[in-house]
Amino acid sequence: MTISVTDYFMGRRETHSLACSPTIERNAARTVGLVNGLLARALAAGVVEPLTPAGAGQGTQLTSGWRPPDINACTSGASATSLHMTGEAADVFDPGDKLDAWLMSGPGQAVLIELGLWLEHPRDTPGWAHVQIRPPGSGRRVFYAK
Repeated sequence: MTISVTDYFMGRRETHSLACSPTIERNAARTVGLVNGLLARALAAGVVEPLTPAGAGQGTQLTSGWRPPDINACTSGASATSLHMTGEAADVFDPGDKLDAWLMSGPGQAVLIELGLWLEHPRDTPGWAHVQIRPPGSGRRVFYAK
């Protein structure tokens, strides 16, 4: 169960090529690697299923990857400063909120720290888990975006 950089770009690298910089490409590759590490640990802990659920993003565990500014502006609830625009955030399919619940537990928090990921509080992300590779302004491992 892994996502690819191609999955992360969701076809937008081709349709929005002028908005995609080498820095975004590097950030995306790092984000994908860390999310795959998170998914591997969650799978080993029995938190996520090994099969890809129907309805997730592009047929993967990803529901939102890179968002060019114009896509982000049209995305309901998206922050105007979303790290999705810089390739530093990903939303992972989590229909039963099991991944979020695990990430809020001691073992899940340890994985976030080990990987260098930050989690938007599950209260604000029903059905998906938002993780990012850059700390929020608060510096808290689990943060409220709103």
